[in-house]
Amino acid sequence: MSKIAELYDKRNQAVNSARAFLDSRSAVSATLSPEDTAAYERMEEEIVALGKQIERENKLSAIENELKQPTGQPITNRPQRIEEEKDGRASNDYKHAFWNEMRGRIDSDVKNALRIGSDPDGGFLVPREYERQLITGLESENILRRYATVIQTSGDRKIPVIASKGSAAWLDEGAAITESDSSFSQITLGAWKLGTAIKVSNELINDSAFDIEQYIVSEFARRVGAKEEEAFLTGNGANQPTGLLSDTNGAEVGVTANSAAALTFDEIFDLYYSLKSAYRDKAVFIIHDSTAKMLRKLKDASGQYLWEKAVSADAPDTLCGRPVLTSAFMPQIGTGNKSVIFGDLSYFWIADRQGRVFQRLNELYAPNSQVGFLATQRVDAKLILPESVKALKHKAA
Repeated sequence: MSKIAELYDKRNQAVNSARAFLDSRSAVSATLSPEDTAAYERMEEEIVALGKQIERENKLSAIENELKQPTGQPITNRPQRIEEEKDGRASNDYKHAFWNEMRGRIDSDVKNALRIGSDPDGGFLVPREYERQLITGLESENILRRYATVIQTSGDRKIPVIASKGSAAWLDEGAAITESDSSFSQITLGAWKLGTAIKVSNELINDSAFDIEQYIVSEFARRVGAKEEEAFLTGNGANQPTGLLSDTNGAEVGVTANSAAALTFDEIFDLYYSLKSAYRDKAVFIIHDSTAKMLRKLKDASGQYLWEKAVSADAPDTLCGRPVLTSAFMPQIGTGNKSVIFGDLSYFWIADRQGRVFQRLNELYAPNSQVGFLATQRVDAKLILPESVKALKHKAA
């Protein structure tokens, strides 16, 4: 049995034990004693911790699987034929020159090879091969990239959307048809700059055993992926993308909870049906860990738990039959907060501009015998159809 499967089995056992404990106490009394409450909360903490560990293992497994993939193309032509050379940032010359630049091994040949990928600010575009690894890493670190529509742009992208829809009408015999046109508007996806500085000691860079390529790729993905996820949820559109929780151009409020400190089964059910049926087949829930902890306790009218545990190692837990995603950047349950999102995230568009740029900084950290690597990307994101995602908002005080 794999480690991930063992963790799922352990979590399932913990969930079953918690349910049995809660049911046994409920049969005796409508309320839990302080001792039983403390015991049950310890069980919940173990379940949440196991869920976190499963999520980390799944992310790590995805990255490991990506690294196992071949980085080159197999030879499929006849031996006497010459394989077509790749050009631009996909060429081997550019790849070798790029990493020689990152390691500080600079000569005229390196500079010449890097001209095709130079950036006005002094950096260089990442080779195509590593661009794919970076994108895969971002998908592992940022839950929204797995479900959103991601496009590549070279300039501002204008997306036409229907602002209001035309309709049909019943007519008397011979009556004129009343015009009912759809009206259109546009949503513009620009590009906001996101960057991070990565420091590495000179000793590590000069150590041939140190895989600087993989370190930079994974560290960039971890930092930028987390910052992207935060903006894609809570961004206000000012020098950053417009997030799903934005009051302007974000998800529509589908349900307002009666309490500022709790959720009910009926409210989750109302949120599910506030979304039009056309969007439900691909819809997912997004919540904070603390909200997940509360939702695990909810039962329907027949006493069945609303939360459904995953049936396999590669499947998420579900709520009302739809996947549940957790993010540390979702608001917790509280006054005026939008604590639950439910919708089809394919209508959340992410626009990646140009490519990722790395720049080596030789002087800035030299006194500490370190070299800096400035990594940047340009990205924007918007929900192009607000009705495709609904939010549950708690009432104001």
